[in-house]
Amino acid sequence: VQLQASGGGLVQAGGSLRLSCAASGRAFSSSAMGWFRQAPGKEREFVAAIRWRGGGTYYTDSVKGRFSISRDIAKNTVYLQMNSLNPEDTAVYYCATSDRLSIRDSYYTLAGNYGYWGQGTLVTVSS
Repeated sequence: VQLQASGGGLVQAGGSLRLSCAASGRAFSSSAMGWFRQAPGKEREFVAAIRWRGGGTYYTDSVKGRFSISRDIAKNTVYLQMNSLNPEDTAVYYCATSDRLSIRDSYYTLAGNYGYWGQGTLVTVSS
């Protein structure tokens, strides 16, 4: 399974970006896909996740109401629409996929439960 993330860039505070992550490979079978981010000098943190079949979504508190995760099953692609960006959102954003099924919503907020990761795309928000 290969994940290709794109859509990062430089944006002013208050602006918007949409990240995309396309999955490929014959073995691709996802239970959920997620976005994580890592700012300079900080640990990687959960941003958002979506259950692949049911479409249930989960967000970290700091992005609720500003970010929206969605997926296109036919295209094996997950999106992260980011609005009202602020400098604290500056980070490398990684997409990941988990082929493990869990009924616990919190399961998909943990990086260790994802088996495949994209290469990351840099988002820089200027003040």
